[in-house]
Amino acid sequence: MGEETQAARRGSPGSPGSGSRRGWTRRRFVGALGAAAAASALAGCGADGDGAPSGARAERRGAPPRQPSSSAGQQASPAPSPGPSGARPLYLGTYTSAQGGGEGIGVASYDRASGRITGRSTITGVPDPSYLAVHPDGATLYAVNERERGAVTAVRLADGKVLGSRATGGAATCHLSVHPGGRWLLSADFGSGTVAVHPIEASGALGERTDLVEHTRPTPRPGQQGPHAHQFITAPDGGHVLAVDFGTDTVYSYRLDDRTGVLTEVAQAHTRTGAGPRHLTFHPGGRHAYLANEADDTVAVCAYEPSSGRLTIGRPQSTGSKADANYPAQLAVTPDGAYAFLANRGDDTVARYAVEAAGARLRLLGTTPVEGDFPRQIALSPDGGLLFAANQRSGTVSVFRVDGARGGLRLAGEPFASPVAVCALPL
Repeated sequence: MGEETQAARRGSPGSPGSGSRRGWTRRRFVGALGAAAAASALAGCGADGDGAPSGARAERRGAPPRQPSSSAGQQASPAPSPGPSGARPLYLGTYTSAQGGGEGIGVASYDRASGRITGRSTITGVPDPSYLAVHPDGATLYAVNERERGAVTAVRLADGKVLGSRATGGAATCHLSVHPGGRWLLSADFGSGTVAVHPIEASGALGERTDLVEHTRPTPRPGQQGPHAHQFITAPDGGHVLAVDFGTDTVYSYRLDDRTGVLTEVAQAHTRTGAGPRHLTFHPGGRHAYLANEADDTVAVCAYEPSSGRLTIGRPQSTGSKADANYPAQLAVTPDGAYAFLANRGDDTVARYAVEAAGARLRLLGTTPVEGDFPRQIALSPDGGLLFAANQRSGTVSVFRVDGARGGLRLAGEPFASPVAVCALPL
């Protein structure tokens, strides 16, 4: 591990960035900035602007993660299982502390043929579950707790039982993913610019944190109070994990020790200043990825080298937006790698791209209205036949049929009502 990476590890009272920034959530961060910086900050914070989540004070650096609690939540009805009609499970994330927000993780199902969503129940006891991921074995759901004291929570899907939470050691946890091997949970903290690793036990519950790294270099761009990690994912090769940081305009590549859960930084890729990278999505071929830059309203094709974990970011391209203010959020790529889709918050559309040259090129085909307000996140069904858009401000989830031959999107019925919908996870 390099000297700079070691210095960035949390646990020392004097570690960098340990000022008042610790208490900032993405939504508080927006409202506190002056008008001159509002546009840039709005993009960086997910452009939520609807008040801060309530929650405990941010924990001091190096404090041990809190232990799981058997009373962390209430049980919900068992997860929906596939039936003869082709129904599949769908889980919905929200902000429980926002005005008009949900009460926890929404449990629903969708029909694979029609795309129709049917609501079933709610898994309560999970505060501000704004992003969701499922274990590769399909038995456990994981949710961020996007609060000042960032945390991640595990839920057993068979009966909706909350298995407990673990503190990330950072603030405003906004993204998480499960390493393909199923042994590690990766999470990103927007408020503190940190990424964390937790072990996953045989039961699906989370163990004590094994690593926490703060993005101390390069220094955040002007107008940013610090680094703001927005995503933490595993590359298709499985040997490297990548963290996207909005505040430092950087994508960090790490090796994850599969035995100890410790991260070692191996490379950095820098966008142009002020791009504000948010989410990275890989092409199935594993040699290219697509980066949504929310601050400058662009998307970029990236080349990826599996042997080194090095990412090379290409030139910025259009999102197809015609709105005065637009903040691209997330990309999704069809399983066959033929098409890519981008959520445009502000323009309230999904941009459609043809993927060409074995993943090395995106060609904009046009945009499709989401029939909702502020598409915070999009996701494809496992077979790629349906696309789900979680529309935060309208509190709806729109479902589209994907034309696999032309990359078109066709709305499948009326959008489904879901309070402050910020994440839709179809299984």
